[in-house]
Amino acid sequence: MKNIYLLILLAIWLVQCSQPPKEEETPKPPNVVFIYADDLGYGDLSCYGSDSIYTPHLDALAAKGIRYTDFYSTSPICSPSRAGLMTGQYPIINGIGPVFFPHSKGGLNPETFTMAEMFKEEGYATACIGKWHLGHEPQFHPLNHGFDQFFGLRYSNDMDWPVPWNPDYKPKQDLALYRDTTIIDQPVYQSTLTQRYTAEAIKFVAKNQEKPFFLYWPHTFPHEPLYVSAEFKGTSKYGLYGDVVQELDNSVGELLKALEDLGLAENTIVVFSSDNGGRVVPQRWGNREPTGSNAPLRGRKQTTFEGGIRVPTIAYGKGYFEGGQVNNIPSIMCDWLPTFASIIDYPLPEDLALNGENLLTLDPNKERDFFFYRMDQLNSVRSGDWKLKLANPDRVRGEPMPHPEDLLFNLAEDIGEQENLALKHPEKVKELKEKMAAFEQSIAPLPPLQK
Repeated sequence: MKNIYLLILLAIWLVQCSQPPKEEETPKPPNVVFIYADDLGYGDLSCYGSDSIYTPHLDALAAKGIRYTDFYSTSPICSPSRAGLMTGQYPIINGIGPVFFPHSKGGLNPETFTMAEMFKEEGYATACIGKWHLGHEPQFHPLNHGFDQFFGLRYSNDMDWPVPWNPDYKPKQDLALYRDTTIIDQPVYQSTLTQRYTAEAIKFVAKNQEKPFFLYWPHTFPHEPLYVSAEFKGTSKYGLYGDVVQELDNSVGELLKALEDLGLAENTIVVFSSDNGGRVVPQRWGNREPTGSNAPLRGRKQTTFEGGIRVPTIAYGKGYFEGGQVNNIPSIMCDWLPTFASIIDYPLPEDLALNGENLLTLDPNKERDFFFYRMDQLNSVRSGDWKLKLANPDRVRGEPMPHPEDLLFNLAEDIGEQENLALKHPEKVKELKEKMAAFEQSIAPLPPLQK
């Protein structure tokens, strides 16, 4: 009996040895979800210091991922900031400076290489859910920029409809919600937008759970006018604005739970940020409560003070962004495209001139220069710890914020930009102006400005 058993084991061993070895399955590349709030202030999340807006899901994401303290948008306004993220280039290089309105004819050139096209070429399912705002004419549609599907608004939620602050404005049509190129709601019932975006996002990841996916999720809020669902109305100590932000946080929580339930959480990179700083001034619609906080920064959306361009940014992804770290290395939205290219092993075209670097390999001791435009005018530069803001009236919606002199700040010592050091360090002012001039020369000639 023993001999028979040994013969059976020998036969099994011989069969196994005669079979070719199984090929190891290629691991699925990581999914990427990029969530982009609209006009969220630097100090509007509890993990960034807010004591009146409760954001437990984003706080938890930061606690296991990376929270960035010095992350910059490429612009203090909507359209160019989105162009910088999508292309990895300063928006002015693609002719984008002002915001696009319903009467605008311009947009992001369909020939411009985008993050979505990169993912699509690597076999990713791609979706844009939320506010596009990079041109609403057919040729500028998200489907012409690498996205398989689109669900959302073509531009901001205060466009294409009568507004109290300008009673003479005559909209061409009511604000419309699109699925791809088809209007599904007009006018949009904005109180349910965050909920609908969330349902659509979860539907997308569930549908594509067997393949890699890239979800670009640019929320409509907390851009004004502010709307919130009945479930979150009155839940914040900060009033309506706080209610809106807390609903956005809950939306992140619902997506994270869906990823966990689908078994995708360990292989999905989730990034949360804002397109620019908060408005912070009183609301134009409804009551006069403030619209967020950029504390401890100076300034607001539409200015190149830190409050207009430095934004809350949180990233989590196992093996890439983890450990509950606080990262103080100055970075910019242009960095995400080369970072994701490195992660998915995408060979970037040699002739593609990017303005970003791989966030995973940044040298903390290397001083980087960041250049900031207001509309189509180069307005400020950060170089290492130094920040120069050129003299200008800096008017925002008719509210004068003049500074007729150049402003020089040491951000390591003065994050609130309160002490102007220009007279004490004229050599530094000269050096930074020379850097600005060299940068403008390096990107010339520029394409026509899109309007």
